[in-house]
Amino acid sequence: AGDFRIDADGWMRFAIFVRPDVGEGRIGRIVHRLVELETYRAMSMLGLGRARGLSRRLNELEPRLSAIVEGMTDDDRAADAVLHDLLAVSAELEAQAVQHSFRFGATKAYEAIVMDRVSALRETRFMSRQMLTEFMRRRYQPAMRTVVSNEERLKTMVERARRAGDLLRTRVDVERSAQNQALMKRMDRRADLQLRLQHTVEGLSVVAISYYAVGLLSYALYPRANATGIDKAYLIAGLTPLAVLFVWWAMRRVRRSLHQHPPEEDL
Repeated sequence: AGDFRIDADGWMRFAIFVRPDVGEGRIGRIVHRLVELETYRAMSMLGLGRARGLSRRLNELEPRLSAIVEGMTDDDRAADAVLHDLLAVSAELEAQAVQHSFRFGATKAYEAIVMDRVSALRETRFMSRQMLTEFMRRRYQPAMRTVVSNEERLKTMVERARRAGDLLRTRVDVERSAQNQALMKRMDRRADLQLRLQHTVEGLSVVAISYYAVGLLSYALYPRANATGIDKAYLIAGLTPLAVLFVWWAMRRVRRSLHQHPPEEDL
């Protein structure tokens, strides 16, 4: 018999009424089970205080997490800023999980030992009194369910934060892919402009090279043309189209060879 109340001296007292024919071994086993029952019950109740503190902390974190998840659909807010807020909440949840995992695991183990010791007593009702099993069901089991409920709530919030992080990282990757695609388009436009500029420069190069080639050839052929009676103006007029065609053909051949054998392949 007992009332699970701590007296003025700080003790919780039980009374065992024994029939005369009960042996000392059985009495010792019952006393031992009662001591173990109360010891492990007190140790398992340590998890209740941790669960209550965790519940208060989760009540603070849950609105923040819900606001972050709802804000993920807001295109006006930068994804990097949302990800920063989400990482802060996720880190706090992971820290809470690390701090409470051992205590909650120990609480489950102690609860199993307590219920095993209660069943080992093989109680029967005596004079309509409340049995120990009924007391445990009414007063002890709700406390253990509170611990389990807060543990499951913590796991659920951690999983929610993890899924939100995956979705947010997907959004960041999509935005970066769009930025990279826009950058590639700008690079393509620049390359096209550079190609057009290169063609323009090549045309000017043909004119410039032809001009200098005609000048050099006229100086080289002028003595012979003078000996044969050919005027210098006619000589230059005849050399100009030939020089232009030759330079243009040479430039196209050089460009074709560069396209067929780019510098990267030579390296």
